[in-house]
Amino acid sequence: MARPLDEQGQALLDAASRLLSTEGPGALTVRRMATEAGCSTMGVYSRFGGKDGVVDELYKEGVARLFSDIDIDETEDPIDDLRRCGRNYRTNALANGTHYMVVFGGVVPGFRPSDEAIGMALAAFGRLAARVRRAQEAGLLVDEPTDKIAEVIWGTIHGHVMLELIGMSATHADPHERYERTLDMLLTGLARHAERALGPA
Repeated sequence: MARPLDEQGQALLDAASRLLSTEGPGALTVRRMATEAGCSTMGVYSRFGGKDGVVDELYKEGVARLFSDIDIDETEDPIDDLRRCGRNYRTNALANGTHYMVVFGGVVPGFRPSDEAIGMALAAFGRLAARVRRAQEAGLLVDEPTDKIAEVIWGTIHGHVMLELIGMSATHADPHERYERTLDMLLTGLARHAERALGPA
């Protein structure tokens, strides 16, 4: 999980998020972040080691927020649980657009997340895979490798969310309706009755 921060540390993260959102990655300098947060540049270095450390913490904070939203209580319906996770994924991305673009959009040129940050992201994917496995064990999804099915689900919903975040649409359909239709088609296509239609892995 993202590490606990003192008040000044959180102010620096909030300042970095604002700068990215309003002015873009070019504004994300140690001096600007410090000025926006009301502290010295030393405060940035002592807490995060520099600009990349701040971005890495934004990455981890973004993953933690996403994990919190998709970590829903299980019901007796594994497919509906997957659907709710998909809906929460979109809701999270729209509410935390800057964090989402740090994690998935490569918004900061040259930034590479730390091993800890990547580990957090993989843990979130593992949570999705666990929900897929539960639906498979209930006989509701195709008998294909769990991680491959989870990757198909994530890749599909991520693509639609990313298009919505950057304001692109080929059909000009309502984004909510388009996303719901995508979830319907995705889960129907992966249902056990569709197994014969799948080609070789």
